[in-house]
Amino acid sequence: MLLAELVATSAEVSATRSRKAKVVLLAELLGRVEPDELEVVVSYLGGALRQRRTGLGWRGVSDLPPPADEPSLDVLEVHEAFEAMSRLSGPGSQTARREAVVDLFARATPAEQKWLQAVVTGNLRQGALDAVTQEAVAVVAEVPLAAVRRAAMLAGSTVAAAGAAFEGEAALAAITLEVGRPVMPMLASSAPDVAAAMAGLSPDGTTEVAIDAKLDGIRIQVHREGDDVLVVTRSLDDITGRLPEVVEVARSLPAERFVLDGEALALTDDGRPMAFQDTASRTAQESAQDRQSDVTPHFFDLLHVDGRDLLDSPGHERLAALDALVPEQHRVRRLVTADPASADAFATETVAAGHEGVVLKDLSAPYAAGRRGSAWVKVKPVHTLDLVVLAVEWGSGRREGWLSNIHLGARDETSPSGFVMLGKTFKGMTDEMLTWQTERFLGLETHREGHVVHVRPEQVVEIAFDGLQRSTRYPGGLALRFARVLRYRDDKAPHEADTIEMVRSHVAG
Repeated sequence: MLLAELVATSAEVSATRSRKAKVVLLAELLGRVEPDELEVVVSYLGGALRQRRTGLGWRGVSDLPPPADEPSLDVLEVHEAFEAMSRLSGPGSQTARREAVVDLFARATPAEQKWLQAVVTGNLRQGALDAVTQEAVAVVAEVPLAAVRRAAMLAGSTVAAAGAAFEGEAALAAITLEVGRPVMPMLASSAPDVAAAMAGLSPDGTTEVAIDAKLDGIRIQVHREGDDVLVVTRSLDDITGRLPEVVEVARSLPAERFVLDGEALALTDDGRPMAFQDTASRTAQESAQDRQSDVTPHFFDLLHVDGRDLLDSPGHERLAALDALVPEQHRVRRLVTADPASADAFATETVAAGHEGVVLKDLSAPYAAGRRGSAWVKVKPVHTLDLVVLAVEWGSGRREGWLSNIHLGARDETSPSGFVMLGKTFKGMTDEMLTWQTERFLGLETHREGHVVHVRPEQVVEIAFDGLQRSTRYPGGLALRFARVLRYRDDKAPHEADTIEMVRSHVAG
């Protein structure tokens, strides 16, 4: 298949807001794919290269050769070119990678060059990522969508599920939980307070709910097969070598095979959690000599133990198995109750201990890998949103010389840019953060207007705010009240930021 066919479909998908129309367009393209092209095409339709790392960033694809007049690239050629780039390392690799980029992009038409730039930098905004691609796969392969979604969750990718889907429903069913192969983590929805969360999970007031402390650490999934241990992040990146303490704890547990879900957290000497940035910095360090603090694992779920799959087991069974396997010091603090007052008191104690909030869980629900449903509900003491930085203003006074006031945007598929602005803030920034963000955003700069530096929408930031107010100043019709920076989220991509619809739901709530 020519890359031009895929690029044309991507443009059509971008041009429609109808989810149904997007699925039809993607399905039509998938119907023309050859078997050996399927995995590459599915990955590209989902907005990602097959290679997790190519050594390329925006700078690597910003200065391009003149484009080709006619399309000639096919998708497998493109995949092979990026595969070759991903294997480059050592002296001379930067020059070789640059030459490879020139060779590839010189054969691309203007539309293809623009599309390739977007997919390399993770900025392909066509309103059709994994979820819509899964629907299209189900349509073309004539298999149930639920089966495709479950297979994708258990295999850790839509690409793997697509290959199985075209072999039939039995092949999808054959994809099960496999120790050593990461699965997409279960996610929590949000509630404004504990009372609202309890009302949703225990409407009769007598059903017991599990309430976990919500730790502000790094989400980890730990697999053990004998002495082999694998530790991955929320995005399924392998960080085993960076967390020897977690590996040691995993090997000490009285089972040979298991899959645990939890958080890795750096603690102070008195046992209180350190700032998220400290944990994130520690887990980013490759070398043992660079580590300034230990990271302790705290587990809250168990998906498999010694041949017993627990994914579909109710929460109370998984927790009983977790308690039998993991000692208390490595379990997330938990309360099981049907009493809203007790739940609220537990949440207050948890926040006072320095943690982020609580997660309330339906004890009858299975582990819904990869989904954000109503079975888990997180409650934080403040409103927070994950937004994208659209521009930054040069500071004045004490902040002169630093990029300071950030412009905040929520995802909006109806906007040409893919984002809609909700306000600005410079609150919550330390001198260290100002130094970091000045370097970061100058590296993302696209153009300037006076004292405003416009940037590529790539950096996600977690914002706390006291409320929302109607605004005619911003196109979204809303503005954040008393917004302040909590942290930059390097673990989230722009397409994972909160949407304008989610922001409006705060008003409705």
